[in-house]
Amino acid sequence: MRFRRGARLDTDQVTDVRGRSMGTGGLAVGGGGIGAAALVIYLLYALLSGSSGGLGGQLEPLDGQQVGRGDTPGEVSQACQTGEDANQRDDCRVVGVVNSVQRFWDGVFQRSDRQYQYVDTVFFTGQVQTGCGFASSEVGPFYCPQDKLVYIDLGFFDELESKFGASNTPFVQAYVIAHEYGHHVQGQLGVLAAIRGSQQGPESKAVRSELQADCYAGVWAESAVQTGTIEEIPQSDINEGLDAAAAIGDDRIQAQTQGQVNPETWTHGSSEQRRRWFSRGYEQGKPAACDTFSGSI
Repeated sequence: MRFRRGARLDTDQVTDVRGRSMGTGGLAVGGGGIGAAALVIYLLYALLSGSSGGLGGQLEPLDGQQVGRGDTPGEVSQACQTGEDANQRDDCRVVGVVNSVQRFWDGVFQRSDRQYQYVDTVFFTGQVQTGCGFASSEVGPFYCPQDKLVYIDLGFFDELESKFGASNTPFVQAYVIAHEYGHHVQGQLGVLAAIRGSQQGPESKAVRSELQADCYAGVWAESAVQTGTIEEIPQSDINEGLDAAAAIGDDRIQAQTQGQVNPETWTHGSSEQRRRWFSRGYEQGKPAACDTFSGSI
């Protein structure tokens, strides 16, 4: 995946709190020994749902500190100005992806006579305070519906390769970001509010929402070049995205971390499902193709 060298990047769509002290405390996981790989499965959706019955109730409360739009330190705003910068740096690349993804969804919403709400991606290191509570980087990238922000420790991309076996390539990084913004779209459409209380199981609403976000990422990928920021996404990149989707399937991660697979505790879907729904979104290129809530998945 390459960005147009002269494309202008909008760093106002990111908030950078890397290197800042975000207070004391951490995730009260309970029991310990789960490991970062399993945490991506077991914690990500609990944060997403914000349900008092899930991990959201175990996150330490906010102490009044807030992160918000437009808080962009000089390094990012100065370093990430053009598509050429996005071709060279991970943080600038994420800025470019965020710009492209949000421009795409803005167009989709406009064509449906709706207004898309632009929201930031927050860069953090180690731990961060969010509207959903206190989170560590072990949670992986996530969207918090309470403050409507996407959060990511950019070190996750290295873990994606070392712990999950997925390629750490520009398009795989873009897939991760596009998936999280898929959850933001779900929030605006009222999907997230309807899934509480169905957070585990092979046919649960939790799994269906995650597969829909995968599909939405594929839909964006099909139209990404048309957003003006990205120059090309070759088929080889799409194949790497499909492999990444499969690498973070519940069944594969459970087999790696627990030595057995238990579909009743799934929150994101199997490797085959994640790959298939991403592919469906990319091949059909329309959000309407991403109805994961009707029939079998």
